[in-house]
Amino acid sequence: MSEDFKELFDDWDDEERTEEDSEERRLDEKEVSVVGVFEHGDLTEHGGPSQTFVLLQDRRERKVPIWIGRYEALAISTALHDERLDRPMTHDLIRIIFDRIGATVDHVIVDDLWQDTFYAKLCLTVNDQTYEIDCRPSDAIAIAVRTKSPIYVAESVFRSVEPQTDS
Repeated sequence: MSEDFKELFDDWDDEERTEEDSEERRLDEKEVSVVGVFEHGDLTEHGGPSQTFVLLQDRRERKVPIWIGRYEALAISTALHDERLDRPMTHDLIRIIFDRIGATVDHVIVDDLWQDTFYAKLCLTVNDQTYEIDCRPSDAIAIAVRTKSPIYVAESVFRSVEPQTDS
């Protein structure tokens, strides 16, 4: 491993992993719903365009805002409002492909938050085989809304986004 890489990621552990380390980590995930897609700011504030985020919420009303791009916001918003466009968007195409090959989206999970970046997995079943595919949370959510699949957030992600209080 290069020294430049180690300097960038000083907490990276390149030691050999034991069987015990390779056990699947317990995520303790909670099912969430998509509250909506929102804009923050306006064109005049700070001289730049507004930013968009999708807001997820669990049954305990804990919220996770995930900043996303404008195109991803449109993709999620159109699916939430069951809007039909003249031509399929990319996430519609993915859903159509899944339907044609017999793949089902079991669920998606926002499973990590590292250095202000959220990570997600799309969990599929095809021909009795299960696959976990790394993807951006915005893409996972856009596909989950279209396929009416459950969305989960790992408990560690909830803890990471909770406001920190001084004791």
